[in-house]
Formats: sequence, structure tokens, C-alpha cells
Amino acid sequence: MALTATEVAKIAHLARLALTTEEEGQVTARLNDILGLVDHLQAADTAGIEPMAHPLDAIQPLREDTVTETDHREQYQAIAPATEAGCYLVPKVIE
Repeated sequence: MALTATEVAKIAHLARLALTTEEEGQVTARLNDILGLVDHLQAADTAGIEPMAHPLDAIQPLREDTVTETDHREQYQAIAPATEAGCYLVPKVIE
């Protein structure tokens, strides 16, 4: 699939780009090169190849799910203005 200069001008207009005639030709050539590469990649035979989420065969190392922090809840609530049943009490701000 190749783009024409007219199609590139329409795309530039939609993208709010101001291209000169010379730039239009350069952009057309570059976009056609990119589209040619995509066509070349799509022509590759991928039958029997399983899709991958990542190009490297990496596995995320997992750590054991254990508590590593000490409980400071009582210390934090001791300096709070008002608490009840382990919760902070705040004044009502919406009626």
C-alpha cells in the first residue's frame, strides 16, 4: 500500500501540520518506506508460532507474601484528635 502526495496532504491537514511541497515529498517517501516495512513483516510466515507478551523469555521473580513492617497503629492513633474502634473520627463536612 503506497500513499500519494494528495493523501499525505490530507493527513497533514487533519494533523494540523503545515508542510511545504518539498516536505510533503519527503514525508510521503518516509511513510511509504514504513508501510513497505510493515508489508514485508506481514508477509512473514508465522504459522505455528505462539504469540508472546514479551520478546524475552523472562519470568517475574516473586517474593513470599509476608508482613515486613511493624504495626504502628496504636502509636499513630494515640496522637490523633479522635478515634473510635480503630478508626479516625473526622468532623462532618457535607450536609
